Amino acid sequence: MVVSMFWLWIGLGLILCFLEVLIPTAFVEMMLGVSALLMALVSLLIPNTAVQIVLWLLLSVLLIYLIRRFFPHRKALSLEEAVEAQTLTAINPGKTGRVLYEGNSWQARCEDHHLGIAENEAVYVVRREGTTLIVIPQKQLDQYT
Repeated sequence: MVVSMFWLWIGLGLILCFLEVLIPTAFVEMMLGVSALLMALVSLLIPNTAVQIVLWLLLSVLLIYLIRRFFPHRKALSLEEAVEAQTLTAINPGKTGRVLYEGNSWQARCEDHHLGIAENEAVYVVRREGTTLIVIPQKQLDQYT
């Protein structure tokens, strides 16, 4: 039983470390994997599976906390008001579509819920609500200037 838990922890650790390469998670999976590899050694000393799992969780949290201290803290991204974008898909009234903003595709909705915006039309970004940009068509603004 002790030897099988050793190999289980080794396998879990290697899988988690490999997953970090495939799906980067800011070293969370890597720290889970490293703590699993350390638990393989601990499993040779402590044969109780429940204790091993609790120790693995505690060690994982500790390693994640320690590694996060070395990452720079990011500021929340803010959008400037009235920045130009272009629609990638049509934005139907009251629905969402896609816009090209700063080289990235964003989900977008027209501020006027009764107004639709055609594809490949210039728009202004008014604000952001979560991951959705709120836009108004440029031609609508041009009517008032």
